Amino acid sequence: MNNEWYDDEISLNEEYSIKEYDITASPNDFNLKTLFDFIESGALVIPGFQRNYVWDIARASKLIESILLGLPIPQIFLYEETRNRFLVIDGQQRLMSIFYFIKQRFPRKEKRVELRKIFGEHGRIPEEVLGDDDYFRKFNLMLSDPMPGQKNRFHGINYSTLGDMKLSFDMRTVRNVIVKQNLPEEDNSAVFEIFNRLNSGGINLTPQEIRASLYHSDFYDMLLKANNDPRWRKLLDASEADLHMRDVEILLRSFAMLIEGDSYKPSMVKFLNKFSNNCKSIDRDRINYLEQLFESFLHAADNLPERVFYGVRGRFATLFFEAVFAAVCKNAFEKRGFVINKLNPELIREIFEDKKFIDASQTDTASAVNVKERLTRARAIMGV
Repeated sequence: MNNEWYDDEISLNEEYSIKEYDITASPNDFNLKTLFDFIESGALVIPGFQRNYVWDIARASKLIESILLGLPIPQIFLYEETRNRFLVIDGQQRLMSIFYFIKQRFPRKEKRVELRKIFGEHGRIPEEVLGDDDYFRKFNLMLSDPMPGQKNRFHGINYSTLGDMKLSFDMRTVRNVIVKQNLPEEDNSAVFEIFNRLNSGGINLTPQEIRASLYHSDFYDMLLKANNDPRWRKLLDASEADLHMRDVEILLRSFAMLIEGDSYKPSMVKFLNKFSNNCKSIDRDRINYLEQLFESFLHAADNLPERVFYGVRGRFATLFFEAVFAAVCKNAFEKRGFVINKLNPELIREIFEDKKFIDASQTDTASAVNVKERLTRARAIMGV
């Protein structure tokens, strides 16, 4: 899939104010078997299927080789969400590599988006899926030879063939730093800060990947399901879900603009974080309604021309889509109804070409003035 289908002008890495925090950080040394058991029991929450596992087998094998050789590996940061429940702040790829090695299964790259969906539905990966060769392959270490003519002694082995090394592997300890936020009490925004700062290099996490890890809820499960709807994929003109969840972010922004857009305050990062946190308390009936509302929007939009939400640079225009979605759904949402009438392509094009809308989409796009202007212009043109 082309990674440039989205409009990078809506990147959420803008500057935002930093709070002062009262946090505690306690170092602990857990052995690998204990960490594996924590993952199995659900005490250690690995949000890998909200943001996908991204390492290839060669990189995962190098980590396991380092452990077998007794080489140090980076420490892992955990956030104490509640008693006996910890979120992985940093070290997710390492932990999942260890977990997969002990399970002797490695996820196929082309199935990782689908595995994320399965995880969302079951809260885990069922054993029958782990055993399915369509989703996983055997995890035998794939390691290069140290020099020509000298074979790497760990190449090709797996967890069950470790022999005498198995016990020492299980007992190998990794330093874990457990972080707990004491103040402010109203949110866990310190975790977002730590995520951002620890992942400033290497394979970076996008803000949406971080957000999905921190604020996972039934509402997010609904977003993940909606993201796979063929009608939504058609509007995006992208058949496969984005590995870094940029398409889910578009849905999140659109619902946020519909539900809380009138009270928007910058930055966009803080706004979406707060909205995501609020959505953790939405009851199932309301989530079902929002899902059906989105489906009614998709039905109303099925007559639109292809790539109607794409801009002049050939990319999906998120600012345009979220404003149209919020405008189209506004009356239905306020009455807890659904979108009934087909969308008018001429009115949608009028929004896209409206000078005031364009001006509010050019610079400082996350300012309160410009967000309000885009929503206002879209509503006015749609007659809402």
